[in-house]
Amino acid sequence: MRRIIPLAVLAVGAVMACSEPETVISTAAIPAAGVRFINAVPDTGGAFGLDMRFVDFVESNAQFRIPFRNAISSTSPFVSTLTEYKFAKEGSRHFVVFLDDTIQTIAQIKLKDTTYSFVQAHNYTLLLQGNARSSGADKMRLTIMDETVPDPGTQVALRAVNTTGNPIEVRVYAQGGTVPAAADWTIPAYSASPYITKTPGVYLYNVRAAGSATNLVAADAATAPGTPATVDIEAIPGTNVAGSAVSAFIYPPAVAGSKAPQGGAFNNTVISFNWDRRPARTCSPLC
Repeated sequence: MRRIIPLAVLAVGAVMACSEPETVISTAAIPAAGVRFINAVPDTGGAFGLDMRFVDFVESNAQFRIPFRNAISSTSPFVSTLTEYKFAKEGSRHFVVFLDDTIQTIAQIKLKDTTYSFVQAHNYTLLLQGNARSSGADKMRLTIMDETVPDPGTQVALRAVNTTGNPIEVRVYAQGGTVPAAADWTIPAYSASPYITKTPGVYLYNVRAAGSATNLVAADAATAPGTPATVDIEAIPGTNVAGSAVSAFIYPPAVAGSKAPQGGAFNNTVISFNWDRRPARTCSPLC
């Protein structure tokens, strides 16, 4: 037999529940690190590039469909648009790099399967570089860089990362200046330079093969300037914003005939800029 409950009774119960004092439920903040994934593999990929996914437990995996060179913008300053740091729970984490494809048998292919211990409040770059189809000196490798950069204070910190298979020389000079005779860095294959500090401003990077007078990158690339912070708003980091740290990533050309994107700029060595450290947020007297 059906039981009919008067609507008025339900309404009273709802009103009583809503009129109770507010209850504060405390939830612990999840200790987290920042992680970005960079695809510098010039000779392979799924239909949509690569996926980097944490597989130890469910988490917001945002490092998917990452194409070779991380979708570099087409106009100066040449910035990779898919290299923001993403949330990752701290501790020992298991992650896998897959080919990204709609064909299941391809999407299941693992290029890298490993674990790493991430420290709370540190930023990390997971850089997959080298050739997947090689077993020699230029074979594919995963490089993990802790990007906890010391505060450069009133200056900016600059670095270059060589993801090519040959040593390079990099010269940094202020916009409107001339290329210096001496290199700021000579960087081995698949390696990063140390940071140097400069006065905030726009800088150009001249990239050459080590020991060569010929430019490896056709045109010297200008850094992304950024936007200074205003009250209570974080700065957009860049080389004209004191306290920023910026890296220039030098990418190799795609291997001809491979699954990496082909033609146009992919036939050449290119340079792209990414921020490593964001300046501290400014705050009004009312904070």
